[in-house]
Amino acid sequence: MREYLKFYIDGKWVAPIEPKTANVINPATEEISGRISLGSVADVNLAVAAARAAFSSWSETSRETRLEYLRAIKAEYNRRQSEIGDAVREEIGAPASLASGFHTFLGAGHLQTVIEVLQEFKFEEQRGATRIVKEPIGVCGLITPWNWPLNQVAVKVFPAIATGCTLVLKPPQLAPYSAQILAEIIASSGLPAGVFNMLQGSGAVIGNALSTHPDVDMISFTGSEQVGVEIAKAAAPTVKRVCQELGGKSAFIILDDASLSDNVASATSGMMVNSGQTCSAGSRLLVPKARLDDAARAAREAAEAVTVGDPNGNFAMGPVVSKGQYNIIQEYIQKGLDEGAQLIAGGLGPPEGLEKGFYVKPTVFAGTNDMVIAREEIFGPVLVMIGYGDADEAVAIANDSNFGLAGYVSGVDAETCRSVARRLRAGWIGINGGFDFHAAFGGYKRSGNGREWGEFGFHEYLEIKSLLNYA
Repeated sequence: MREYLKFYIDGKWVAPIEPKTANVINPATEEISGRISLGSVADVNLAVAAARAAFSSWSETSRETRLEYLRAIKAEYNRRQSEIGDAVREEIGAPASLASGFHTFLGAGHLQTVIEVLQEFKFEEQRGATRIVKEPIGVCGLITPWNWPLNQVAVKVFPAIATGCTLVLKPPQLAPYSAQILAEIIASSGLPAGVFNMLQGSGAVIGNALSTHPDVDMISFTGSEQVGVEIAKAAAPTVKRVCQELGGKSAFIILDDASLSDNVASATSGMMVNSGQTCSAGSRLLVPKARLDDAARAAREAAEAVTVGDPNGNFAMGPVVSKGQYNIIQEYIQKGLDEGAQLIAGGLGPPEGLEKGFYVKPTVFAGTNDMVIAREEIFGPVLVMIGYGDADEAVAIANDSNFGLAGYVSGVDAETCRSVARRLRAGWIGINGGFDFHAAFGGYKRSGNGREWGEFGFHEYLEIKSLLNYA
């Protein structure tokens, strides 16, 4: 059983000021897998003070100095990748192939991308007689979610370090293990005391303390819309910058051509990755009305082909993260049935033979865009198929959402795909697939503000100073 009972503050592993612990539950077994300490406001004050004290010197370090530390972190990350994969599998129930594969790959990829960006990033430039200088914003409070724990930590921590900021990280209480190992990796790099600080605990306590703290200059939060709103409210009196990546209800538009069945199958199986617990998942599948039967058949076959089981085994999908999350998903499936949506695959209850653990059936509905299951983020393996008449209607349906995090378009004709993609009101659009660590990630509307990934993630941690008549 894992025990992570100390926080990393001011370059040291320290016990919490007010000792209090919580159990961590393995979602595949429903058994206790470990314990963590829960931090208090006093711990936050200590961590923020350490970050504030370190800022003046760290913000003045050279590009090469920061690169040396990041490269040292990368070397240790690579050495401990198998441990990180095991931690992700245990904390969120991701299948071993996914936990040790894409989850771990994302952390390494973002770290390498930050190194590449830092090598070339222009912190200063001359514009006529004026010098434009980009300086680190200060002390940053970073609050991360449980669904892609390494990805979300990496896109915040590494750009903050690279730009000369100091930080306090609060990882998710439900998935604390991989962040703890990452803190050990960062500590081993010799990064100066106070630059990186991490404490575990409740979002309501730690998140609120960071958001209201007068010595925190910026909050970066990834999570639900409701919590994001509360963080913004809490941060308002101190007028700190708040960067948010919130929910999504992304549309996946399948064009009417010969590739329809294959694209529907691919979109359906893709939705089930990570048990559907992905903010950018294409959870609304838009297909031509005239071919709904073909699309439903392809979706049913794809959903039923998704194997569900023990993360230690050779299965495509593991459990969802918690009993609470399982119950929420079941309530949404029931809402879909009550609203009259057509159940194409899956449904209520766990898959056969999986009575222990928080397992959900890969579920597909056919419905309309005004249904609750098409309006609200379910955050589970539940896909809603919606018919459209022509490309204009597909775009209108896709944009008829409070969210605008991501979108997807698949079809044979590349120019048609591009045309449709340009009209989608979302921040991250996949055209027949695609992946790019250097692409900006973030949303429109209630999906948040600001951008992460690549050089775009650097801008969130920088202030812009104009030096007039510098020349």
